[in-house]
Amino acid sequence: MPGKLAISGAAPMLRREDYRNWPVITADDRRLVGEVLDSGIVAGATAPQVAALQKEWAEFLGARYCLTTSSGTAALHMALAAAGVGPGDEVIVPAYTFLATASCVLHQMAIPVFADIEPTTYTIDPERIEAAITERTRAIIPVHIQGCPAAMDPILELARRHRLHVIEDACQAHGAVYRGRMCGTMGIAGAFSLNNLKNLCGGEGGLFVTGDEDILKKGDLVRYFGDECDEATLRQKYNSSILGYMYRNQELPAALARGQLLHLREHNETRIRNAEHLSRELGRIPGIIAPFCPPDCRHVYWFYAVRFDPQAAGIDADPRRFRIAVEKALFREGVLVGQWQTMPVPAQDIFQSRIGIGRRYPWAINEARGITYAYDPHDYPVSQMLCDTYTNVHSIHPPNGEELNEKVVGAFRKVFDHLGEVMDHADDDIRPGFDGRLYGVG
Repeated sequence: MPGKLAISGAAPMLRREDYRNWPVITADDRRLVGEVLDSGIVAGATAPQVAALQKEWAEFLGARYCLTTSSGTAALHMALAAAGVGPGDEVIVPAYTFLATASCVLHQMAIPVFADIEPTTYTIDPERIEAAITERTRAIIPVHIQGCPAAMDPILELARRHRLHVIEDACQAHGAVYRGRMCGTMGIAGAFSLNNLKNLCGGEGGLFVTGDEDILKKGDLVRYFGDECDEATLRQKYNSSILGYMYRNQELPAALARGQLLHLREHNETRIRNAEHLSRELGRIPGIIAPFCPPDCRHVYWFYAVRFDPQAAGIDADPRRFRIAVEKALFREGVLVGQWQTMPVPAQDIFQSRIGIGRRYPWAINEARGITYAYDPHDYPVSQMLCDTYTNVHSIHPPNGEELNEKVVGAFRKVFDHLGEVMDHADDDIRPGFDGRLYGVG
């Protein structure tokens, strides 16, 4: 009946005050940040906090080597450069991910080639990877999207057969596990982000991981202007041997990340517990599709994404319009929902215009040889379907727990009990989302 929903004027089920913010700041964070201030050392490739974080993250993953970086994007770029990916080479990336997975390829004057995703995990589809491989392909970047492990065994087998590098984008997957192996440790290199939203938070920063000493050394050169240090004095030579960048991290974010790492396992357990509770309860409501975790894997739920199916809900509506209407109704009930990526990456302007660097570079390198790149969004139907039908529910991060998520479930039930009324408000000027303080943004 009309009038029962907040979108029609009734009181909402939740308030912003019901949500507690991320990150959780502990005494360990304050102690380690205090050590930086007390030491007077705030930067440096061998500074104590940076060095300790590298050691501790490598130990956490069971990896041989780790370098701290200025961002997860920097770590991805370092990996491509260290692997020798260069002008005109092709790198296969998923059509649904954050832009950086593809834009890091452009920074090497290489060309992203997109492959569609699997409809259950939303990770890159190995069959689509194989169809995209050409004589120009040099690497594959699988993404452990929102903490869900990609199908690494078939991807690694494809790479072995075609002699390709695998670089794992694990920027959203701190502590995720694929069949007994830590995400970020299975390819030639792995990249992690430390920004404020991530499961392991340093405010900003990233982590570059590898088991290959040669890749480590090349990555380290890329990280700091291509300039080597004198082996005897450890001083900078000021003689760059390759093109490098300024991708180092600093002591304060490294210290915060070290403090957060001490609690990563318990924080991930909270995310998993909250996500499993939501999936169990929301999965009972016709028209809601909860996220999927593959067998023998550990999903660490950076974000919690649900999809909506109007047909299963008994509503004759376009799936995109249905999702928009449900999002608005949930948001009016006080549920913090909203999309992260709104379109497949190849649909973004940079790939549609191909302005790139200078005059259509890097694409012009291969276009001069008669090779074209269409980037037709219709070639990625699963990615488009996901963008049309999903929303993220922002209630699983610590220190939130069952009390909040029970209210969230109640709001979902209320909305799905009144879908006719919900559809009446599909065109209301309501813009779902969250305020930045929920994830530590000023």
